[in-house]
Amino acid sequence: MHVALSTIPTIRELYKSGVLKGSAVTARVRYPPKSALLYRVSLYQGDITRLDVDCIINAANRGLLGGGGVDGAIHAAAGPSLLEECRKLNGCDTGDAKITKGYNLPSRHVIHTVGPIYLSAKAEEKAQQLASCYKRSLQLAVANSLKHIAFPSISTGIYGYPIEAATHTALNVVREFLDTNDGDKLERTIFVVWSDADKAVYESLLPLYFPLDDSETT
Repeated sequence: MHVALSTIPTIRELYKSGVLKGSAVTARVRYPPKSALLYRVSLYQGDITRLDVDCIINAANRGLLGGGGVDGAIHAAAGPSLLEECRKLNGCDTGDAKITKGYNLPSRHVIHTVGPIYLSAKAEEKAQQLASCYKRSLQLAVANSLKHIAFPSISTGIYGYPIEAATHTALNVVREFLDTNDGDKLERTIFVVWSDADKAVYESLLPLYFPLDDSETT
């Protein structure tokens, strides 16, 4: 069963329902309030392959030929034509992204990005690579006139990236991009999580990057 964009709550709705707590993080807020963005960002818990949006992001490996986790689920749902197109892309470097059609997915396109394998000894380098995954994916979406983009939590599965650090990077890059002229072209950016634990991390950190204005009430 497909999940329509209209059924995915915006973070404004999550504030209103009390899921997000703006007042508890005031001292740690990273960006100024921007009310319009609260209607253009979402958090969704569930299967990314069911989203009926312009594009979903695949946390791929360098070969772009399928794998486990989100990568395997996307290839399985899209059907063999996705693999056929991916074979023609000659792989993808870590931190970069490439776009394909969505085939049997409800999503019209898939943007494949290769996240870093985490090493604490190279934490700064890995953070830059992860940030590049999000930025390149956003740039590709806008370059292809796509209005909706849905991200899984890149590199936090078998690649071992700590979820809290990865979430800070994801939210920071997306907020920075949405504040630009190109960012204005995106109507909805969705963060997709599977586990309750990952969902709790996003719920705790979203208000730091997309805070409520003092004049707003939940």
